[in-house]
Amino acid sequence: MTLCTHSGALPAHRYIWIEPNAIGEHDWLRAVWFGLTARQGRAWGCHVLLEGGAVYRNVPLHQIAHRQTVAPWRAQDAQTWDAYGWQFSTLEYPFLAGNNVKIRLQDNREIRGEYWFTVSPVGDAFSAAPEQSKEFYVCGLENGRVSAQPTNHVLVEDKSFTRALEWPKFLKRQTDWHSAEDSE
Repeated sequence: MTLCTHSGALPAHRYIWIEPNAIGEHDWLRAVWFGLTARQGRAWGCHVLLEGGAVYRNVPLHQIAHRQTVAPWRAQDAQTWDAYGWQFSTLEYPFLAGNNVKIRLQDNREIRGEYWFTVSPVGDAFSAAPEQSKEFYVCGLENGRVSAQPTNHVLVEDKSFTRALEWPKFLKRQTDWHSAEDSE
C-alpha cells in the first residue's frame, strides 16, 4: 500500500476501452489504465496509455469500460461519491481479488461484477469522521462498465463462505473512534 497525493498507481494495470468522443473526436479507443487522480469534489480521473503511445490523464471513470459497450453510463453510475481530497491509497485485498460482487448504484439499481481493487481516502475531513470514513471498491461490471462504490454499496461473494447475497438491515453507522489509551 502506498500513500498517493493527487495521483497514484493502480495495484495492477487494466486493459480498458474509452467511450467514443470522451477525449476528442474518436470511436472506441483501446487503452491501458494504470493510474488514478483524486481532487476533492470531483470524479476520480483515470490515467491511460493509448495504443499510439500517448498518455492521457483524468479520463472520467464513467467514460471507460472493460469491453466495448453501448450501455449508457453517467458519472453518478460510476461512483456514488466524489473523491474526498488529494490523498488516497490503492490496494488489492488478496482475499477479495477476483470475487464476484453485487453493487448498488445511487438510484438503487443492482449490477453484478468482479472486485478489482480498493481506493482508500486518507487525510481529509470526511475520512476523519467515523460516520463518513469510507473505502471504495473498484469493480468491473457485467454491463462492461467500471464502478467505484463505497463498501456499504457492495456485497462480495466468496463461494466457500457466503450464502445468498443479501443487504444487511441490522448494521449501524459507526459514530465513534475507539482508543486503547483512553480511560472511560
